[in-house]
Amino acid sequence: MPTLSSLIERAQRSEHGFLDIQQAADEIFSTHSPADCLGIAHQLYQSDVHQARCLAVFILGRLAASTPECLDFLRQQVSRDEDWRVQEILAKAFDRCCADTGYEQSLPVIADWLADPHPNVRRAVSEGLRIWTGRPYFRDHPEAAVQFLSPLHSDESEYVRKSAGNALRDISKKHPALIEAELQRWDLSDKRVLQTYKLAGKFIHKTL
Repeated sequence: MPTLSSLIERAQRSEHGFLDIQQAADEIFSTHSPADCLGIAHQLYQSDVHQARCLAVFILGRLAASTPECLDFLRQQVSRDEDWRVQEILAKAFDRCCADTGYEQSLPVIADWLADPHPNVRRAVSEGLRIWTGRPYFRDHPEAAVQFLSPLHSDESEYVRKSAGNALRDISKKHPALIEAELQRWDLSDKRVLQTYKLAGKFIHKTL
């Protein structure tokens, strides 16, 4: 078993991007029992090194579909991490959980996370599943993706609104009529809504 210090040192060498950190998580997951992986992840997450915490989150994402306590830890603990890079991995970890579970089977969890009071939890979903209509189930049901994302158009968090607006913009590339119909229902007198509208309609309304 690799030592904790060696894992932290390896993760810390990744100054740009997350590929090697993700590969390290995959290696740990494939060579250790779920219990050992969980223990390693919890130890790594105690580190002051953000790359080590990113590694922990990648591991937790691999475990989350089969271990509810990991999904809960991601939601309740990781979402409070102040490092933006850790939040990027949280989004990836949530998507990994949905992929392993099956996106259709994950619909209740997606809805539950999107209703969470913490913006980092909501953003993990909107960002993690991009491009939504490139994912199984949503590829065949783009309207379901829009239904999940649309309520975020007036979210109190600009961070969340931008993610949702960009996700809707992604969908508009293949489903412009669907996004156009949704945008027509929005109240553009609200500045927050207008901001999301401009992002979501970028490829539809060239004159914005």
